[in-house]
Amino acid sequence: MNVASLLVPALRWDTAHGFEYLGDFIDEALELGVGGFLIFGGTRESVRSLAADLHERSRVPLLLASDVERGAGQQFAGCIGLPPFGALGESRDPDVLRRAARITARELKQLGLNWALAPVCDLDVAPFSPIVSTRALGCNAADIGELLTEWVDACQAEGVLACAKHFPGHGRADGDSHVTLPVVRAPAEQLWCDDLLPFRSVIDAGIASMMTAHVSYPALDPTGVAATLSQPLLTELLRKEMGFDGLIVSDALEMDGVLAAGTEADVAIRAIAAGCDVLLAPMDISGTTRAMERAIAHGELSTDRVRDACERRDGWAGWARPTVGREVTLDDTMWARQLADRSVFIVRGTAPAIGDAVEIIQIDDDEGGPWRVPSREQFALGFRALDVDSPVVEEPSAHTKVPVIIAVYADVVAWKGRAGISDPSLARIDRALALAAAQQRYACVLLFSHPRHAALISDARNVLCAWGGEPPMQSAAARVLARGITATS
Repeated sequence: MNVASLLVPALRWDTAHGFEYLGDFIDEALELGVGGFLIFGGTRESVRSLAADLHERSRVPLLLASDVERGAGQQFAGCIGLPPFGALGESRDPDVLRRAARITARELKQLGLNWALAPVCDLDVAPFSPIVSTRALGCNAADIGELLTEWVDACQAEGVLACAKHFPGHGRADGDSHVTLPVVRAPAEQLWCDDLLPFRSVIDAGIASMMTAHVSYPALDPTGVAATLSQPLLTELLRKEMGFDGLIVSDALEMDGVLAAGTEADVAIRAIAAGCDVLLAPMDISGTTRAMERAIAHGELSTDRVRDACERRDGWAGWARPTVGREVTLDDTMWARQLADRSVFIVRGTAPAIGDAVEIIQIDDDEGGPWRVPSREQFALGFRALDVDSPVVEEPSAHTKVPVIIAVYADVVAWKGRAGISDPSLARIDRALALAAAQQRYACVLLFSHPRHAALISDARNVLCAWGGEPPMQSAAARVLARGITATS
């Protein structure tokens, strides 16, 4: 019984040093016998090489995971990026969900990864959620439940584990569990009828794993602990009442929402005791392993519970052993590009009539924290690739009458801790609109965020939405605007 196999530490690509700087950490993890790794970032080639090395050197079958809600391109350069789940949900098309999942799984398989930390099963019901929003398919539990089953089925048909998150539903939380412990105070009846419905749907579809929320649900567990640490939620509700027999995996242990309950070692022990089988992103893998071993020796952690978790992890890692998968095709690449194009739409007003030039005013509401945000260069580059001059300026220039596009990036970003558009950014938007109006120029606001944020910009006559600020959506917005957009919400 290898306790360390319940740990899945994170490996993060560094732009200057790649994965090489992690050599000692990886050696330590493999020597301990960890059960997998959570991989963030890197190029297609570097990730493929890393995964092959990890599989070859590990003495246990590994689960190699990544957050790929928006396709493998969300994490890995050279892979296909997809629109946010919110845009996919707007399509209401099961075939869209199936193909998105299939492309995602096939690319992971080609990289040597076997665990997709997707789909998001949360409901988009808290308008200013700082962490769900565009990551959710929508707010209608029955509708998104049917779409989610399509995603899960298509992903797992490729031999890649899917993971429903964040049980029992993060959608009503108005806080970011990366920075705090949110509390969902909805009654049990509402949670059972709405929030839990998508999770029940994917359980029926045979989903392999379920990620817990670092969120408190007093109506389901009066102690108020995070679901990750709650035996009533994980063992009694999820295992027994809902009949889930797959892997229960914690959300990342590095998050403050769960670390509020104690040290990483304390949290790890409590999470396993509550019903978790695998723990994501522990930082002190040796110390946490020793603490769990001591807890078993002292009777604080049941041997049977740990053995059950180890056997379940081993079983699913065996099911997802690396095999040669099917390649993504040029047709898949073009389909993803067209899907992104179709996701850009007019919220109100009209789109610009673009000739050979535009001016872009970039307002990045996601800057200013320790988190990383994607490059914002692709929007202007997309225009230039189509022979449209597209300078990025601070304010509308006085010497030209070309359309003004105010590109507003207000995405869901982990650790950001807020949603919407900040007051300073709103003030910059208002100033740009006023200057453009004084110059009698067409101006529009292009939201790289949830379309509901259009309501915050009441002075903008023309508002368009591109859902998210990652490069694929920036490129799509440039293509669609350059050729003339007609789609409306």
